[in-house]
Amino acid sequence: MRPDAVATFETQRPRLLRLAYRMLGSHAEAEDMVQEAWLRWQNGDHGQIAEPAAWLTRVVSRLCLDQMKSARARRETYPGTWLPEPLIEEADDALRPDNLTLSLMLALERLSPLERAAFLLHDVFGQPMDDVAGTIGRSPAATRQLAARARAHVQIDRPRYDVSRAAGEELARAFFHACKTGDAAALSAMLASGATLHSDGGGKVVTVLNVIEGVENLLRLFENLARKVGDGMEFLGYTVIDGLPGFVSRQGGTIQTTALEVEDGRITRIYITRNPDKLTGLAIH
Repeated sequence: MRPDAVATFETQRPRLLRLAYRMLGSHAEAEDMVQEAWLRWQNGDHGQIAEPAAWLTRVVSRLCLDQMKSARARRETYPGTWLPEPLIEEADDALRPDNLTLSLMLALERLSPLERAAFLLHDVFGQPMDDVAGTIGRSPAATRQLAARARAHVQIDRPRYDVSRAAGEELARAFFHACKTGDAAALSAMLASGATLHSDGGGKVVTVLNVIEGVENLLRLFENLARKVGDGMEFLGYTVIDGLPGFVSRQGGTIQTTALEVEDGRITRIYITRNPDKLTGLAIH
């Protein structure tokens, strides 16, 4: 293969990985899809490919659509709550052109594969609608309808408030400290009345299987947690997780990530990932 063909693919790789991750919610599966696209690119007739970026986008998207069918079947038998693998990244929006939060990733899970693909390719990754239609094998009119339905569903869960990095870090650290000490007063001040907690252990580690709703239920949970394992809770660092303020911590010897969705200064949703299979990429020192 010519060096320029290799360079072309490597230039597109970060975008393709991000697209595949947004389609599948799994880093490992995203890597697999991009690797398969690389194999097809190696065997392709590059002289007949006028727009390599569009060609590669089409290949990865179609591979992901096929993969999503089996992924949906697996998630129907997933033990407890399923969360996308946490994407640890820079807070700078210039480095995050797709700007999707973890809550929006969950909203995408409620879409059909074609709706998800149409929305991501057109609204998030900026592909022309005719190109999207060709990728998913539908007419432009049908593709516009798919994207519109997806947009309506996703809009419901789109966060209405931006949180600065400084404010996000301050809240994340305060939340961890209140959880570690079981400080009910501090937690009450931070939690919105309808706050929920979603925890993903994948059946591999102890976690809360069902979504916990409401301040009173959350306070009981955190107070019990502090009493049982508070001394073993360790804050490992603040980070941005799929666009949300969060942190990495160790609890009872188990690494976990916690992402906080914030609205009007209060925490509305707490997303905790403890499944070790989803945390293999974390750099923990």
